Amino acid sequence: MVTLLHIDSSVLPGEVSSSRSITNVFRKAWEEQHPQGTVIYRDLAADPVPHITAAAWSAGFTAPSERTPEQSAAFAAREKLIEELEQADAVLIGAPMHNYSIPSTLKAWLDNVFLMGRTAGEAPSAQGTPVTVVASRGGSYAPGTPREGFEFVLNYLEAVFKGALGLDLDFIVPELTMAPRNPAMSELVPLYEASRERAFEEAAGMAKELAERFAAKTA
Repeated sequence: MVTLLHIDSSVLPGEVSSSRSITNVFRKAWEEQHPQGTVIYRDLAADPVPHITAAAWSAGFTAPSERTPEQSAAFAAREKLIEELEQADAVLIGAPMHNYSIPSTLKAWLDNVFLMGRTAGEAPSAQGTPVTVVASRGGSYAPGTPREGFEFVLNYLEAVFKGALGLDLDFIVPELTMAPRNPAMSELVPLYEASRERAFEEAAGMAKELAERFAAKTA
């Protein structure tokens, strides 16, 4: 049985959220291919993980036998998140752009699972695990656009997921999601719709591609 770790972080609920709508398409396609599989789901907006504290951080660099009760309790919460990442065969993350960066709840999750000498460092414990990130954004920050310099999501997540954690990273990037809501962007609605449709197709395609990859490994 394969395990998918699915994380959403948009503050918007259900289909109102572009990132949630697209991760949902990926997850459904994944479950069709893996009806007996396991999905570990975390909604970081509805149930945020604790921001990392001094006790939780220092416990990661302290031998278990030498930890204070406070450190042990704080690290137990971190270890659960770390183990979910390590045990996953694939990871799916909704990471909408909030004020040019990722949601603070997703950053809190990353701070908890990022542990030098275990998940990060010379031999990351989840190295090679495929991670698909749906990085939706209200405008366009693609190369050549006026706001290209305000793109702090893709480059940051690439540095963390690929560079530090050693994960096999893919992005799905639906753009212009504010066009239907902002009258000043009304002329961009067709581009938004095309980007959204392309994102849905990519989500379903990537899920099926991953399923085929796992099937080939077990054949």
